[in-house]
Amino acid sequence: MGTFQPHVYATFLILSVLQTCALDSYIAAVYEHSVILPNVTLSPVSSDDALALMNKNMDVLEDAVKAAAQKGAHIIVTAEDGIYGWVFNRDTIFPYLEDIPDPQVNWIPCTDPERFAPAAVQERLSCMARKNAIYVVANMGDKKACNSSDPRCPSDGHYQYNTNVVFDSEGKLVARYHKYNLFKGETQFDYPKEPELVTFNTSFGKFGLFTCFDVLFHDPAVSLVSKLHIDTVLFPTAWMNVLPHLTAVEFHSAWAMGMRVNFLAANLHNTSMAMTGSGIYAPDKPRTVHYDMETENGHLLIAELSSHPRLSPTYPAAVNWNAYATSVEQFSPDDQDFSGVVFFDQFTFTELATPEGNQMVCQKDLCCHLSYRMAEKQEDEVYVLGAFDGLHVVEGRYYLQICTLLKCESTDLKTCGKPVDTAQTMFEAFSLSGTFGTNYVFPEVLLSGVQLAPGEFQVLSDGRLISQNGTSKPVLTVTLFGRWYEKDPPQPPVIIIKNSAPYLIIYFSSNLWVTCFLLQSYIV
Repeated sequence: MGTFQPHVYATFLILSVLQTCALDSYIAAVYEHSVILPNVTLSPVSSDDALALMNKNMDVLEDAVKAAAQKGAHIIVTAEDGIYGWVFNRDTIFPYLEDIPDPQVNWIPCTDPERFAPAAVQERLSCMARKNAIYVVANMGDKKACNSSDPRCPSDGHYQYNTNVVFDSEGKLVARYHKYNLFKGETQFDYPKEPELVTFNTSFGKFGLFTCFDVLFHDPAVSLVSKLHIDTVLFPTAWMNVLPHLTAVEFHSAWAMGMRVNFLAANLHNTSMAMTGSGIYAPDKPRTVHYDMETENGHLLIAELSSHPRLSPTYPAAVNWNAYATSVEQFSPDDQDFSGVVFFDQFTFTELATPEGNQMVCQKDLCCHLSYRMAEKQEDEVYVLGAFDGLHVVEGRYYLQICTLLKCESTDLKTCGKPVDTAQTMFEAFSLSGTFGTNYVFPEVLLSGVQLAPGEFQVLSDGRLISQNGTSKPVLTVTLFGRWYEKDPPQPPVIIIKNSAPYLIIYFSSNLWVTCFLLQSYIV
């Protein structure tokens, strides 16, 4: 008989317990928060006033956390800027910031609040998680002191980061992520030196997190899925909807399908800013979504997801996004092709002039193919097939390849590409494909009333987005939204000349400077 080895037995026992405790599925929650905003001010408020405002928002978030836990949720995601809002400059955000330590310090703020004090926000979030035995994901501000030995150190002596934090069901800080791709108005925050790939493991899967505008870029978003093989994305966002291709529920659902990953998106709710649209998305289709431009109410979403979607029988097959389109015989472009603008991008369009048919439209190396059949062609509605292959340069600079079937605003072809949220035309069938140069393509189907179409379309392994039995509502757009990350230019430099005058900031496009303006020092 072999010698008894306690350490081997202990390891076996631990692995056995972990295997027994592992969950095949879990309950996810996201909360769309109608944030209470501070008063606009050019001077910083006191720390007490800042905390009072944040506590008002955390009162609301705590109710959502409790409700989610009572419904059996294992994890809840809350919105970007959900604790303090967004009406800040660099100075006025400072009283709202806390120094968030590296999670490796093994800290439970709820039981040891003075260890990294002051940390009132982290303490309260930790206690929400601990008291309700649920993982809590929140967005807040982090501050990090620096000095002149760091050439990147801001003149005020500290970095300020837009930050996601995660507290586990015991209240321990298990993840911290600094947003890398800041939106154009986030001048109150600094860029981290490098994109952070942040993950953590649970008994119900491997999670990664990033924030809002990050989803449009390769790092950290794509790397978390393709290199680190996370099961679920946690996504706090403050997303302003842009039709026809970039509404929150539309694009986030498409990203989950294109990347074949679970995606938990929690948006702010503010209709004056076109902010709404949260969801719990699986790789095959959405599990639950919320879109409300009629009220100012917050909303809690709950749904069950597979802990390891790659092991699920419904996990989508890999897609060769140009296989079908490159096999189709090319034909000469229609003499009636015309140009139109979609969110500042110059598309090439061709009109769907008949109730059914086959159409092709090309721009540069991208040719888009559409087979379609309308139930009835409405005389007062016009649809077009469009292609865009180029660099988007407004509110971000990133390379797109897009094939889209969309409804025009009116029968005037000059309105094609403008935002439209209702339609009357029913499609009995459609098949859309394109000669994409990228493997990263996100399939979108958006119906009248800004509604998704779960289960009403499918993506074939040869790159076709098809519906053979039509959709339940009229179509706004059917789109293959491609991101060619390798063609992205470097992020534009920002030059800050510091002197006694207001700071001078110059933004550059890909080749020439396009904007030059003066800002008071409190904005920078």
